[in-house]
Amino acid sequence: MRIICTVTNDLSHDQRMHRICGSLQAAGHTVTLVGRVLPNSPPLTPRPYQQHRISCRTLRGKRFYVEYNLRLWGQLRRWDFDVICAADLDTLPAGVILAGISRKLVYDAHEWFSETPEVYHRPLVRGFWRGLGRALVPFTDARYTVGPKLAEALEKDYGRPFEVIRNLPQKQADSFSENTGGVILYQGMLNPGRGLEQAIGALPLLPDCRLWIVGSGPERGRLEALAEREGVADRVWFAGFRPPEELPELTKQSWLGLNLLEGSSPSYYYSLANKSLDYLQAGLPSVQMDYPEYRALHERYHCFVLLEELTAPALAARIRQLWDAPAAYDQLRENCRAAARELCWEREEARLLAIYAALEERG
Repeated sequence: MRIICTVTNDLSHDQRMHRICGSLQAAGHTVTLVGRVLPNSPPLTPRPYQQHRISCRTLRGKRFYVEYNLRLWGQLRRWDFDVICAADLDTLPAGVILAGISRKLVYDAHEWFSETPEVYHRPLVRGFWRGLGRALVPFTDARYTVGPKLAEALEKDYGRPFEVIRNLPQKQADSFSENTGGVILYQGMLNPGRGLEQAIGALPLLPDCRLWIVGSGPERGRLEALAEREGVADRVWFAGFRPPEELPELTKQSWLGLNLLEGSSPSYYYSLANKSLDYLQAGLPSVQMDYPEYRALHERYHCFVLLEELTAPALAARIRQLWDAPAAYDQLRENCRAAARELCWEREEARLLAIYAALEERG
């Protein structure tokens, strides 16, 4: 089949879509991933599937979403394709129109869009996105999301079943953490609700530790100012975005990973973030919030440090506890290595291919 996948990012750092598109292409489909070009977008990295970027005059806010969907429709309506996959709710309006009655429409929900921190606390905006989702999701032919608990929540909200395609990384051979000591790693977007204020606030209580923040986003300036105020700027490295191929080496040099999310957002509470699985695949112990998906994995593999309260003192206490127990740390690392053999994309992609095979059979 000829498949188009649409996202709102610039394609350079979307590891989930790179894995999905690569697997579909390898399975014999013809795949094009469509995103947008930003003022600071790096050149596209060659991939086994096709890539296309769209330029917009507006870069954020409601005008951007309207413009981007209009541009998606304007360009893609002339393309020949059988299936369009809308990644997240913000590209689904164009997907519904482009699919029409003769093509298949797939919804890949990376998150519960109306329940993200940027939307959840704004009643009018949240109401709009919830209404849009409930209006458009019934037009989709297949749906999947990143974890079982989120799938249950989306099914209840939208009244349609969701499959689960987890953000599992590809298996890494001999790339486990070297435990260099003291480096605490965060990789991902610098958005509200990611627990980075608490991570920086914990550093004064952890004099032996450094914090590497790999990624960028709207919170960077505020976080840099916070590090200065806390007197730990010399121990916080804002690395900015790094190409996906560089991330394993940075992870390998780290002692502990962080995936901290505010539970006031239902999308975060039901999440299964790809960074948590990237850390695990690298054999890197990590601190995860005590939310349903992370607890379920921990109960099965005993592979995480779970944090019940997202505060700087609570985080520092959990990290100090691990720092003072090297035997427990080594056992946690071994548990990560054991879990990594099962939690890899090579096993997960069969679920993805089955969804598209079913669409192809239905014609």
